[in-house]
Amino acid sequence: MDLSTLRNEIDRIDSQLVQLYEQRMEICSQVAEYKIENGKKVFDKTREEEKLARVRSLTHNDFNSQGVTELFEQIMAMSRKLQYQMLESHGRTGRLPFIPVENLDTKKARVVFQGAEGAYSQAAMMRFFGERIDSIHVDSFRDAMSAIEEGSAEFAVLPIENSTAGIVSEIYDLLVEFENYIVGEQILKIEHCLLGVPGTKISDIQTVYSHPQSLMQSSRFLGGHSWQQISMPNNAFAARKVAEDRLKTQAAIASEYAGKVYGLEVLQKPVNNVSNNSTRFIIVTNQKIFKKNAKKISICFEVPHESGSLYHMLSHFIYNHLNLTKIESRPIEGRTWEYRFFLDFEGNLEDSAVKNALRGLREEASNMKILGNY
Repeated sequence: MDLSTLRNEIDRIDSQLVQLYEQRMEICSQVAEYKIENGKKVFDKTREEEKLARVRSLTHNDFNSQGVTELFEQIMAMSRKLQYQMLESHGRTGRLPFIPVENLDTKKARVVFQGAEGAYSQAAMMRFFGERIDSIHVDSFRDAMSAIEEGSAEFAVLPIENSTAGIVSEIYDLLVEFENYIVGEQILKIEHCLLGVPGTKISDIQTVYSHPQSLMQSSRFLGGHSWQQISMPNNAFAARKVAEDRLKTQAAIASEYAGKVYGLEVLQKPVNNVSNNSTRFIIVTNQKIFKKNAKKISICFEVPHESGSLYHMLSHFIYNHLNLTKIESRPIEGRTWEYRFFLDFEGNLEDSAVKNALRGLREEASNMKILGNY
């Protein structure tokens, strides 16, 4: 046979495959009607594994066995998505335990941030809530999460990502551990300064204190000097230490505002590696609420440690035309080489496409948690 004849034969077979696919999906819709009527779950993992084993047994070599497995995994995934869509059309959307609100109630709220006076978190807090907000500060991110969980504050402001240094991994882990939820975000431009006690010269400095991420964000500047670099829990703590010790051999990398708070002199600014350095802060509360005009959703989930599992989870976003804006992974404590995935995507919890995607994820992923809509 010539190439044209072979291609015509492929086209003929493909037409048959399309017809058979549509017939199969029609039967699947009838299966969905039955499940809806009888309250059965869409995802039946045992049934799907049996089906895959059966179609593999019909093939004649390993290559075709693998190909048929991938093909039928996709076909069954599309069948599930059709069934989730039918549940939505029948009004079986399920209730998400989040309450929509017009605005956040911040008039009498107390806000907690990590660090000391002059911290970037404090600046982000004032940018989001206003300068007159009632606030307290604590030593650690965990203390901030505990404060809103136990009710000593209504909101917490926490840094979650820097445009240069990447994510603040501890915050991701705490979002899983605590029943606290994201209700807002604030992006703050970061301009690091080298601060010292008045009269200090750069040639006097022997030791520099700052948060590990700030040291990383200023690595090019610091690399030009042989100073000892010491990590601190917060930039403002570093500025406060330098101010309290009153030693010209010490300097801090922190904000210019922190320098004013502690009476330090700006020795050089900016010392950032890049000029467009910004940090994204999240606003967290212990209430399951979201603003009605919220446009971003954060979730996390675990997947089975097997080939294709993450791909199948992500397909729910593709099928529902949802724009995935970020994905991160974090190791799962106590489970070597297993990971929890964190995703941000555009949408609102009241959108039907979002409900449809979350329903599929909740059924097929492990330990799926909505972290917030903001």
